[in-house]
Amino acid sequence: MTNGNRIKGLIMVTCGASLWGLSGTVAQHLFQNDNISMPWLVTTRLLISGILLILIASLGSNRRNVWSVWKDSKLVFKLILFGLFGMLGVQFTYFASINEGNAAVATLLQYLAPVFIILFFVFYKKVLPRWLDWIGVSLALIGTFLLLTNGNIEELTVSTPAIVWGILSGVTLAFYTLYSGSLIKELGSTIVVGWGMIIGGICMNFFVHPIWDTNVTSWISLTTVYIAFVVIFGTLIAFYMYLESLKYISPTETSLLGCSEPIAAVISSVVWLNIAFETFQIIGALSILLMIVLISLKKENNNQTQSFSI
Repeated sequence: MTNGNRIKGLIMVTCGASLWGLSGTVAQHLFQNDNISMPWLVTTRLLISGILLILIASLGSNRRNVWSVWKDSKLVFKLILFGLFGMLGVQFTYFASINEGNAAVATLLQYLAPVFIILFFVFYKKVLPRWLDWIGVSLALIGTFLLLTNGNIEELTVSTPAIVWGILSGVTLAFYTLYSGSLIKELGSTIVVGWGMIIGGICMNFFVHPIWDTNVTSWISLTTVYIAFVVIFGTLIAFYMYLESLKYISPTETSLLGCSEPIAAVISSVVWLNIAFETFQIIGALSILLMIVLISLKKENNNQTQSFSI
């Protein structure tokens, strides 16, 4: 592999992860300034991005699996579970945390997922944690405490609902990561994520908030641009660039540079939305990022399946 291709891969994963992080900040602006309904945005993002991903998959080399998956009842059952509890679970809890708090804290709380994965292996698989796991969990706990309290346990930096939804986002991302592995190996990530989005979007559309139930006349000129950014750039293009980067760099490098997502969310929240980050919160955020790096390095040794968070 040429050095030019490697640089291309590094740029693609950094841009893709950054777009994910920026989409959370843009979503916060939509919720707080443009009166866009959180459930509606989740429905719209899932349905439109899911349909576009399936269309892309239908044009690729793996197109036979796009529709053949529905002929296998076991795969259908697994895909539905993934769509509802993995894809929809991650999307809804993440945006709910943003809606109740802010994108920076929501994204960092979502990235506690590796801790829940470690706990799953400890209590369910009976796998003893290694020293790197203990360090990662300790950093996560210390970082979360500082992030949410700024060192003062009597005063939370975001509301309790934002914290609860953020932690649930980490739990659902852990499920998403663990459960999607076998599906991705069999069908390919684009197909799994695409159908997962459509399944979650259909559920949201008919049981929570229909995509057609919104007051378009109340939108200002930039509202449509922001929504398009969340749906197209923050989901479709971000996923495509992240996935394509695996052709040029290792999964470990991709995972490490995935830290660009929370970094982009924090920086854009501070600069654009004027979210205040105090000293202890910054230390907490850095602790969580360090935990992500350590867990990513551990993946290289264990040869774990690479997952995608979108």
